[in-house]
Amino acid sequence: MLSFTGMRFPIDVILVCVRWYAACPLSYRHLEEMMEERGASVDHSSINQWAIRFPRLIENVSRKHKLPVGSSWRMDETYIKVKGVWKYLYRAVDRQGKTVDFLLTAKRRSGWWKMCRPTGRTRVTSWP
Repeated sequence: MLSFTGMRFPIDVILVCVRWYAACPLSYRHLEEMMEERGASVDHSSINQWAIRFPRLIENVSRKHKLPVGSSWRMDETYIKVKGVWKYLYRAVDRQGKTVDFLLTAKRRSGWWKMCRPTGRTRVTSWP
């Protein structure tokens, strides 16, 4: 469960900073400047602590609300180039062609399909 007790800043400021840091190639100092422009005086060290603490919690909460997938789904493995480096993209796709789950990795993971359930949730969140 996400617990924002004891936080000095509003929940929406924290979530916006974490989302921007995770989605865009921005540094903590860039985010500090962007929040200053929007009227929130946030230190870059606070954003660092939020970026460490909240992404895993947000992922766990959002996965609980993910819709279940039908009994028919397929795994798709593709070798793609990302910023000049070849990577493996694994996708779990349902009957309608919607992506259920995905994994982007530098090394080949031949057993990733075993981790996926038909519900669209993975059993293991990280590889050893």
